[in-house]
Amino acid sequence: MYIRRILILIIGVGLIFMSSFAFYVYKIMFMSNTSFENDYVYIYIKTGTTIDQFLNQVDSYLLNTDDLNVLAKRKKYNVKPGKYIINKGMSNNDIIKSLRSNNITVNVTFNNINNLNDLAGKISNQIEADSISFLNSFKLDFFIQKGFDEENILSMYIPDSYNFFWNTGAEKFNERMFEEYIKFWQKNNRVEIANKIGLSKKEVMILASIVYEESKSNIELPKIAGVYINRLKNNWKLQADPTVKFAAYQLNQYKNTIIRRLLNKHLMIDSPYNTYKYNGLPPGIISMPSVQAIDAVLNYEKHNFYFFAADPKRPGYHTFARSLSQHKKNARKFHRYLNSKGIKK
Repeated sequence: MYIRRILILIIGVGLIFMSSFAFYVYKIMFMSNTSFENDYVYIYIKTGTTIDQFLNQVDSYLLNTDDLNVLAKRKKYNVKPGKYIINKGMSNNDIIKSLRSNNITVNVTFNNINNLNDLAGKISNQIEADSISFLNSFKLDFFIQKGFDEENILSMYIPDSYNFFWNTGAEKFNERMFEEYIKFWQKNNRVEIANKIGLSKKEVMILASIVYEESKSNIELPKIAGVYINRLKNNWKLQADPTVKFAAYQLNQYKNTIIRRLLNKHLMIDSPYNTYKYNGLPPGIISMPSVQAIDAVLNYEKHNFYFFAADPKRPGYHTFARSLSQHKKNARKFHRYLNSKGIKK
């Protein structure tokens, strides 16, 4: 009788232990371990993050990080950089599955970029790579090998929205952008059209950057492009105001200023970007042109206009002229408008 009681006790203790262990395993693997109220949260894991750093990062989202750590070790989970989602009610097992195989992509969008510093800042706000790594990448031979000189690196980046893994590095980003650049020029016979109008891809981008800075009204872009093509064909100076502003902004005296009105002193700036002083296109792009501006150059409007001036009656638009005398009349109207607004510089 005594031995029987001992056996029953041992069996009972064993069952309790087994039940407790089974519940512990169930809790570790299958019970919800999230503590947030939203439907989901995104987790951004940086390259080089350790398991302890990761657990500390997600601590506020979980009921028990120790349980997750136990299962992570059991399943030999290694921390992977990227963007991941944790849904409300997920178990530790679900969380680890998501962290192993569900690196989520992000849409990287950029436009209205004036220089490489702007680009580095814009992109680094959307993926892991920081602005310093981008600025350093611009100094690599990669761009020279691809045919871009220092003044035209920006032209490789076609403004749009692109899908990337969040943990993409600067060099991988640049490699992908070159692929997109090639695709862009192959699409819609852009290379063939450029050849027909006698411009290289680099020259198209330079002229497009000027056209883009002249007007943000897409409907006017082909007409403005036609004016500049007419001037180029007749060996005229482009006399493009945006190039003079660009030249001025390279000088210390004009940094952190906005030139709202071009003056004679601006036109006298000695710079290869001053198209009032030098014939032909400047050596590089003055900003990142929009796709519409690029296509406006490739498909410029054929006409006999050689001049245009801002239209004071329609802000953002221009009046076009065939003769210098008519242009001077249009320009005087705009100058009177600037005077009426007190715009002196």
